[in-house]
Amino acid sequence: MIRHRRAALSAALVLGAAAVGVFGLIAPASAHVTVNPREATQGGYARVAFRVPTESDTASTVKLEVTMPDDAPVASVSTMPVPGWTVAIERRTVNPPVEVHGSQVSQVVSKITWTASRDAGIKPGEFQEFPVSMGPLPTKDRMVFRVLQHYSDGNVARWIEAPAADGTEAENDPAPVLKLLPAAASEAPGAATTPTASAVAQPAGDSADDGDPTARGLGIAGLVAGLAGLVLGALAFVRSRRPATPPTA
Repeated sequence: MIRHRRAALSAALVLGAAAVGVFGLIAPASAHVTVNPREATQGGYARVAFRVPTESDTASTVKLEVTMPDDAPVASVSTMPVPGWTVAIERRTVNPPVEVHGSQVSQVVSKITWTASRDAGIKPGEFQEFPVSMGPLPTKDRMVFRVLQHYSDGNVARWIEAPAADGTEAENDPAPVLKLLPAAASEAPGAATTPTASAVAQPAGDSADDGDPTARGLGIAGLVAGLAGLVLGALAFVRSRRPATPPTA
């Protein structure tokens, strides 16, 4: 009986540790600023949202600076109002100009800055989304946005590191990346639904892309493992309290 109980408790501890390890791996991957959805179509307009979590335990996020990529100019950017936040858009001159609906445009968006009014910052343990509509999107394979996240205590998180050539995300301070798909590929039969259309159909806060699908799968596996450990531990405890059957005469 004692040997069986020890074996069950050991299994519970192992499974519980595995669950903690899984969740520990997931947390850092979802903490940085991301752009959602993470794919759009070249040449079209996309509605995306910059998702900003506050990592600090003591300070709030009070300002967000998103710098547009120099090698992927976009002429038009519209922002959706975010309660308690003001927005400013900066532009720069490009040569050669960008073609927009048959016209040549020499001014493109260079930076978008959101600033929180008093008490409107993103508090510890919370996140906020900043939706924008932008286009026409360039004929590039991706857009890498450099982001500065300002905290109320003066600290600044710099999400500015571009991914590797093979698309692998930077280990430290990864920048948000929007993958751009060729229009022909995105409209082909059996291809994935165009992210722009899905984004328009639902609010940014309800986006189906709530993080890496692999991370979500690992999280579910960890939860199942943790529950299994608790069940095994409970069974061991119950069996240890069960009175021994008296020997028959």
